[in-house]
Amino acid sequence: MESIFDWIVVITAILASILILIQTRGASLGAGFGSGGDINTVRRGSDKSLHQFTILVVIVFCLSIIASIVA
Repeated sequence: MESIFDWIVVITAILASILILIQTRGASLGAGFGSGGDINTVRRGSDKSLHQFTILVVIVFCLSIIASIVA
């Protein structure tokens, strides 16, 4: 039995995965895979907005999983 929450779970899971993968810590290609040089950085501009949007998507993902279990 499919509900709207199942679709929201799938869509937010894909979107969260994409958003997490496009966030990099440095300028090099290896930085995207965990070998960035700087550890202490401050997020500014679009990087900060992307980070906050990722957090929002993950919260919606978690809430939709809980809602699909309850419903």
